[in-house]
Amino acid sequence: MPQGDDEPVFKRSKWGTNRYYYNPENPVGLALIVISLVFVVTMLILMTHRAGPFAPEPTPTGGNPPTVAPTAP
Repeated sequence: MPQGDDEPVFKRSKWGTNRYYYNPENPVGLALIVISLVFVVTMLILMTHRAGPFAPEPTPTGGNPPTVAPTAP
């Protein structure tokens, strides 16, 4: 499987649909496949550990209640 720059980055699916897929015979297509897989695995790990953007909101620790300014009658 020689990798050449003559291959397109995207190829049309042969399943009769209008979808395209990354071409692993092109170096850029292969890099996009690897980057996509690393991104998806990283997001799944963050979701299972509830870290990063998936972390729950911090709960207030009690402390003093907020003060309310007195209003005029």
